[in-house]
Amino acid sequence: MTTRTRDNAIQGPLGWGLLVIAAVVLLASLGFAFSQLIASGHTSFNTNSNLPWGQPIATYLYFALASSGLGLIASLPLVFGFKQYYPVAKRCIFLAFIVLISGMSVLALELGNVFRMLWAIPLNLQVQSAMFWMGVFYALDLLFLLWKFSKLQGGEWDSKTAKQVGIASFIGVLLASGNLALIFGMMSMRPFWFDALLPIYFYFTGVTSGAAALVFFTYLAHGFSRQRMPVALQTLLTGALPKLFAALIGGTLLFITVRAITGLYSNNPEINLVWTDYLFASPLYIASLLLGLLLPFVVMLSASLRNRVGVQVLVACLVFLGLFAERFYFVVGGQVVPLFKGTWIPNLISYSPSATEWSLTLIGGSLCFVLYLLGEKFLNLGDMPRHMAEVSAAAPAAGAPAAASQATGSQAGTA
Repeated sequence: MTTRTRDNAIQGPLGWGLLVIAAVVLLASLGFAFSQLIASGHTSFNTNSNLPWGQPIATYLYFALASSGLGLIASLPLVFGFKQYYPVAKRCIFLAFIVLISGMSVLALELGNVFRMLWAIPLNLQVQSAMFWMGVFYALDLLFLLWKFSKLQGGEWDSKTAKQVGIASFIGVLLASGNLALIFGMMSMRPFWFDALLPIYFYFTGVTSGAAALVFFTYLAHGFSRQRMPVALQTLLTGALPKLFAALIGGTLLFITVRAITGLYSNNPEINLVWTDYLFASPLYIASLLLGLLLPFVVMLSASLRNRVGVQVLVACLVFLGLFAERFYFVVGGQVVPLFKGTWIPNLISYSPSATEWSLTLIGGSLCFVLYLLGEKFLNLGDMPRHMAEVSAAAPAAGAPAAASQATGSQAGTA
């Protein structure tokens, strides 16, 4: 059974206005990127043989891990039975799907002639390549996300098949993002990346990115007003979700701090050089840590602040920016020490994104917005199981969150 949210602001003029703006940005950035790639090819990127991966790869990494994080959040109710997260499960899965599509689009434009895969892969299977398995696992991830969304679209929330697909999707997410981490973590020639625990770091920070996307887009769908939301969703946004978001931001800060301490005290001069002469020497990187992660964490620790609509939206936006900067400095930081020359070369490799590379980032972001707005208009992303919808419909507007919390708790207990 499908249910409509109380008042979805995207269905009105706001949604159409945002859709037009996002579509214009998408077409403009696509037109510019194609013109530059056709005229100059890969030389329109501000990279060279010493620094082959730039901002497009960082953008892909950001989108891919945010998609994985959204998929892992969706597994809370659909795999592990945390039923209070049902109101965001369908939106989570849809966001995971379109965010990954957006990231893959950026990667395809960065690669050049992506259609060569049509004959290169089946005729030259490189099963020992981590990149080959990244393609396989992310393709499976997309398939399972689409399959799971079709089940929820048909009203199958707790059927045996839906449960099995949910488990398969959860495993697919772990394999895809874990394998993506190993592409970096197994490179012993790049000491800044070389880390067996990098998959854990990617899982955790990916969920943080996913939580930020979920909070922002959920509020966007309802015109940044909780009064337009179903009661069960209001309860989640004033209870479990902001606490989870705060814990994730804190954990992300802890991971970055541990990596920094290890790098600063490492006896490998290349790792130490990246932290001292590149990361901590960059005011933008310092600002991304202080304003994009530390400030949101401090704010979310306050019980009186973290449940406010404006605070949650602001924190989500700051975490967006902070983690995007973290992905950028992670990708570029692993390459600024000249390969096979190390600290014998006195200067680090300099890099700043070109206009073409910025256009690819705009393509990914605007494509994600266009697909999301279309999904909100036509796919009822606020759908939830019948018993939670009935509680939302029956609860009065005033004092509804407490009533919904009790009702959903009893439903979860009987389940």
